[in-house]
Amino acid sequence: MRAALIQLTSGDQIAPNVAAVSAFVREVAAQGATFVTTPETTHLTEMKRASVLEKAFSEAEDPGLAEFRALAAELGIWLHIGSLIIKVADDKLANRAFMIAPDGSVAARYDKAHLFDVELGGGESYRESALYVSGGEAPVVTTDIGTFGLSICYDLRFPYLYRALAHAGANILLVPAAFTQPTGEAHWHTLLKARAIETGCFVLAAAQTGLHDTGRKTYGHSLAIDPWGTILADAGTNPGITMVDLDLKQVDIVRQKIPSLKHDRDVTIKKINPSAC
Repeated sequence: MRAALIQLTSGDQIAPNVAAVSAFVREVAAQGATFVTTPETTHLTEMKRASVLEKAFSEAEDPGLAEFRALAAELGIWLHIGSLIIKVADDKLANRAFMIAPDGSVAARYDKAHLFDVELGGGESYRESALYVSGGEAPVVTTDIGTFGLSICYDLRFPYLYRALAHAGANILLVPAAFTQPTGEAHWHTLLKARAIETGCFVLAAAQTGLHDTGRKTYGHSLAIDPWGTILADAGTNPGITMVDLDLKQVDIVRQKIPSLKHDRDVTIKKINPSAC
């Protein structure tokens, strides 16, 4: 399986972002990619509440999604759009990933489950729950080239999700992201390697990078990691494409060596407070 990760510095206007992504997708398809993945908020990076509500579309009306579906059908590839900002009500949005099949149909959708409500210090804070609705279902998508478990960005910090995806049959975990610069520097590589090792899955994490129109900085370093935790490719900090060939037999080999998925147990937690005795 030849996969391509697209790294972006998405701006605050949909049309030029869609054009940039489409050009990259055509480039990697010409190089033999049968699967392409893009970052979180692929076609719009906008932080201001009023602006993002004005610019976002419903799924049925989103011009980017329509173009990406047509592109996948034209090229005959699996195209994973890491997420689009989709309007689901007059004052609410969804951060929604799309798995688009080679015939252009939407094979699966995933709304980000864990919303990024944090205080990073230095004046940098995020309250996604003020504007976005969280999802409650994480799909595992079986295709002719692999079985994919979907997630988005902050989900990465919740290992039980990936354990569940692996138990449901996933052998490739998708983690599109727009990690901030400080959290990326501290945790990005470590967390992604851990998710691969814990599950015996390949991990493909396409990322946003650099300084965006809104003034936000994202970390970049789109990664492809094998089931043993070895980094196969690191895109660095520039927008562009990263190609990687995956041998899915490695999943079975690693899981035979370390069969931890077979060893899961329900353990009762017992709290002990000696000072209360």
